[in-house]
Amino acid sequence: MRLATRFFLSASGLVAVTVLGVTLAADQILRRRLEAETAAGLEREARLIASHLSTDSLTWPAAAMQLGPLIGRRVTLIDASGRVRGDTEFPLDALPGLENHGQRPEVLAATAVGVGRAERLSASTNENRMYVAVRGGPPGITVVRVSSTFAAVDAQVNAVVQATALVGGLAILVAAGLAWIGGRHLARPLIDLTGAAQAIAEERAPEFPDSRIPEIAQHARSLRAMHGELLARFSALRREREETAALVEAMADGVIATDARGVIHTCNAAARRLLRLDAMAPPPPLAELFHDKAAREIVHAVQAGREVEQRELRLADRALVITGRLLPDGGSLLVLRDISQLRRLETVRRDFVANVSHELKTPLTAIAGYAETLMTEAAPGSHASQFAATIVAHARRMQRLVEDLLDLSRIESGGWQPEPTPLDIAAAAREAWSPFEARAEAANVTFAVQVDAGAERVHADPDGLRQVFSNLFDNALRHMPRGGRLAVSATPVSGNGGGIAVAITDTGTGIPEEHLPRIFERFYRVDPSRSREQGGTGLGLAIVKHLVEAHGGRASAESVLSRGTTIRLVFPAQPLVTDS
Repeated sequence: MRLATRFFLSASGLVAVTVLGVTLAADQILRRRLEAETAAGLEREARLIASHLSTDSLTWPAAAMQLGPLIGRRVTLIDASGRVRGDTEFPLDALPGLENHGQRPEVLAATAVGVGRAERLSASTNENRMYVAVRGGPPGITVVRVSSTFAAVDAQVNAVVQATALVGGLAILVAAGLAWIGGRHLARPLIDLTGAAQAIAEERAPEFPDSRIPEIAQHARSLRAMHGELLARFSALRREREETAALVEAMADGVIATDARGVIHTCNAAARRLLRLDAMAPPPPLAELFHDKAAREIVHAVQAGREVEQRELRLADRALVITGRLLPDGGSLLVLRDISQLRRLETVRRDFVANVSHELKTPLTAIAGYAETLMTEAAPGSHASQFAATIVAHARRMQRLVEDLLDLSRIESGGWQPEPTPLDIAAAAREAWSPFEARAEAANVTFAVQVDAGAERVHADPDGLRQVFSNLFDNALRHMPRGGRLAVSATPVSGNGGGIAVAITDTGTGIPEEHLPRIFERFYRVDPSRSREQGGTGLGLAIVKHLVEAHGGRASAESVLSRGTTIRLVFPAQPLVTDS
C-alpha cells in the first residue's frame, strides 16, 4: 500500500473513530442528564398534585383525568392498599379492573423513603415510561405517581446526535482531504528519494528532491553524501580490480578461478598457454577442464573444500605444480606453475654430477693408492711422509664426497628403490652404531636406544636404514662435545595413517633457529669452516631426507642452541608401493 493511501486511511479512520466516540458520548451524557431533569420535574409535579388534591375521594378520578392533560403527564393516585383511585388514562369505571400497584418498585420506594423512581414498559399502555412516585396527598391517598414517556428525551437526544453526526461527517471529509493532500505532499519527496537510491544502485545519475521537511531534507543530504562516497569507492575498487586483472594476466603462473557452480570466470594467458586453450573461446567448466586422472582428483579435492599444496603432476609434455583451495564464495582457485625447465635443469645437473663423480672416482682411487704407497716408503716423520699423509686424507675426503654425490644422484633419479622388510629398530640402530663405538669412547660419548611398545619394528630397506643411521650418527659425533649423549628412540604414530617415529637426539652444540629450515639442503653448512675442518661433505642430511622420503616418510629437525638437536624420522605403517 502506498504511503499517501496509508496516510489518508489512517487519518480518516482516526477522525471517524473520534467522531463516533464523541457521538456515543454525547448520546449517553445528554440522555442521562435529560432523564435526571425529567425525573426531577416529575417529582415536583407529583408533590404539587399531592398538595392540591381535594379531600373528597369522589373527585379523585376526575382530578386525575383533568390534571394529566394539563401537565402532559400520566397521573396515578394510589391508596394504602395499592388500589388505583384515579388515573389519567383510565375512566372511573375502568379503575376496578387495573392491577394492584402496591408492589410496583416506585410505589414501594415512595412508601418507604418518600420518593420512588422506576423505568419500564407499561403493562397498561405498552410504552417505555419513567415513573416517579411521592408519598403524600389527602387522607385515603398514600402515593401520587406521575409518569412520562421517553419520547421527548429521545427526540432531543436524536436531534443532538444528528447534529453531531453531521458535523463529524464534515470533519471526516475535511480531514480525509487534508490527509490525502498531506500524504501526497509527504510521499512525493520520499518517492523521489527511492528513485534516487534505485538510480545509485543501477549506476545512473540520481536526482535528489528538494524538500522543506527537515527530516526528509536530512535524508536527501545523507543520500547525496553517500552517493559521493560510493562513487569514490567504486572508482577505487574499479581501479584495483583492473590492476589485479592486469597483474593476474601478466603472471607467469597460470591462475584459474571459478564460481560455486564450477564455471570459470578467470583464466589468465599463462593458464591458457599451459592447458592449450583457445584464447578467444570461453574455457570449459572446471569439471571438464582436465582429462588426466591425477588432475581431476586435485579438482575434486579442491571442490570438496580440501587445500592442495604444491601437488606435482605431468600434463602432456609439461611438468606442473598445482596449488588449489576453496574461495570464500564457494568457488575454486587453482594456480599452475610450469616446472618443466626446472626439471630439465635438475636432470642435466644430476647427470652432470653423476658423470663427473664417476670420472673422478677412478683417478681419486689411484691418487689415494699411490699416496699411501709413498707414505709407507717414506721415512717416518719426513716431509715426504707428511705430504703423502695429507694427500691421502684429502683424497679419502674427495672419495667420500664423490660416493655421497653418486648415492644422492641415484636416489633422486629413481635408480635406487627401497625394498622394505620388517626390521628391528633397536638392532638396526646398534648395528649402525658399532663402527662409531671407538670414536665415541674416545670422546666419552654415551649411546642409548629406547623403543616403546608397538614401535619395535619398522618397514624399511636394511641398507637404506643403515645409511640413515650412519649419516646421523656421524653428523652428531662431529658436533658433540666430550661427555655428550646420543639417544635413539622409537614411538608409534597415531593419526595420519599411523607409522613409526624414530628420533635421534644428541646433546651437541645445537643449530640456530634461522638455519633449521635449510639443514636438509645439499652442501648447506651451519658453520662452513668447522665442517670442512671436521671433514663433512654437507650431503649427509640431504641423503637422509631423500632416503626417508623414498620410503614414503618424512624428516624434520628440532634444536635448541647449546643444548642439542633432535632429528625426527617418520616411516609409514605399511611399505610404500612403487610402480615397477
